[in-house]
Amino acid sequence: MVENEVLIKSKKRVQQHGEVFTPKAIVDAMVTLPGLDEIIIQAQTSVLEPAAGEGAFLINILERRLSLLSAQFPDDLVRFENYALLAISSLYGVELLVDNVKKCVINLFVIFHDFYKEFSGNFDQQPKTDVEESAKTIIAANIVQGDFLKRTTNADAPIVFSEWAPLQLKKNTKHIQVIRTEYTLQEIFQKIKLEPGSVYIPVPKTEQLSLFDSHEDLPVVPLYRYLPTRITEAYKEEKEEIPE
Repeated sequence: MVENEVLIKSKKRVQQHGEVFTPKAIVDAMVTLPGLDEIIIQAQTSVLEPAAGEGAFLINILERRLSLLSAQFPDDLVRFENYALLAISSLYGVELLVDNVKKCVINLFVIFHDFYKEFSGNFDQQPKTDVEESAKTIIAANIVQGDFLKRTTNADAPIVFSEWAPLQLKKNTKHIQVIRTEYTLQEIFQKIKLEPGSVYIPVPKTEQLSLFDSHEDLPVVPLYRYLPTRITEAYKEEKEEIPE
């Protein structure tokens, strides 16, 4: 066990939520199991942590992914930036407690920022704003508050994830393009395949109409879809309206 490692925040949280953090040594042992390690270290392998806590498992995987990419692209900062964002885009987490969600998001970004800053220094450069803003956008979309078993948030809304699917990714790809598609956790369980670029539209609670009400009086909700974009510009979250 790491010295001064905190595994329990309070007895009350343990009693109410069963919150106990996994020791780092166990995290290291689990994610490096033969057969598993070679898969989850790859940037395109999707990993979902259903009880993310403050991100111990996801942080471990991200650190090793970034280390692998720095070894693969030691002389190419642009490719490192693109594949580092791809490595983040396939890491997902669900966490019940709001404070843990915020801490997990911060922890993942700090790991990304620190590693990126050190790697950029090899080229006498500073981290690019668009890359870091894209990292923030992706992490915030991928780490969500909710009850994994119920598949809903505290507000009783569906848990929604974003898929960041790379387009025409090849071995020599330098600038990665992605298309973002939003899925509810329920749709993922049901293996539903949506049109690429689909934006999740919350279903409004409807009130019973009287005989004198008209459906024409109901507000029309515009539909949008995400546009293909460079992964380094994911922070722009560009959409277009779908014509009726």
